[in-house]
Amino acid sequence: MAKQMPRKTQSSPPLRDKRTVLIVDDHPIVRQGLAQLIDQEQDLKVCGQAGDAHEAMQAIGRLNPDMVIVDIGLRDTSGMELIKDLKIQYPDLPVLTLSMYDEAVYGERALRAGARGYVMKQEATEKVVTAIRRVLAGEVYVSSGMAAQMVSKFVGGGTRAAGSPADSLSDRELEVFRMIGEGFSTREMAQKLHLSVKTVETYRAHIKDKLGLQDANELLRSAIRWVNAGLQR
Repeated sequence: MAKQMPRKTQSSPPLRDKRTVLIVDDHPIVRQGLAQLIDQEQDLKVCGQAGDAHEAMQAIGRLNPDMVIVDIGLRDTSGMELIKDLKIQYPDLPVLTLSMYDEAVYGERALRAGARGYVMKQEATEKVVTAIRRVLAGEVYVSSGMAAQMVSKFVGGGTRAAGSPADSLSDRELEVFRMIGEGFSTREMAQKLHLSVKTVETYRAHIKDKLGLQDANELLRSAIRWVNAGLQR
């Protein structure tokens, strides 16, 4: 009887190190829920959390994450400004924007600022995880609706679709317009955005001119309608 050779046991391939994610959001409950979602994945883990841009910059220097998830609305400055700063200081650090604000308004702006993807918080959890992995792989992640919108704009020669008062505003003007609609006073906006009251008043004047609004009351009504329409999408 032929002697059987002992079978070689195949060792399991070594587990890859988990990719690390830093979460930047000014709502602790949102950060915690997102961290739990990410940490249950075998290849991902949250290495830190931050509630504002200053904390985010400190955490990035200390933790060296593989990617950063940034919310548009932060308590000390806008997420858009943070994304722009990250693009300058950490050009190779991928950023995914996760926001409650309508991607039709903020999605393309976030990509222009330096983000590699945009996901709305209303999306299913599996889409958030998919977006994280795509961005970590060096790809860009947007929804099918946003992709179609960008293709349509490209085919149309780069013209913006009409219909939204936000289209003609700069990023900072849009931020002020949103805050007007959310009920912030001029002084509160100045404090939150680290600007002078006079500078905020100048932005308000520019917004009125661009949107063809007559006075402060008309500006307020327009901003409230725009904010409510965005939240209902």
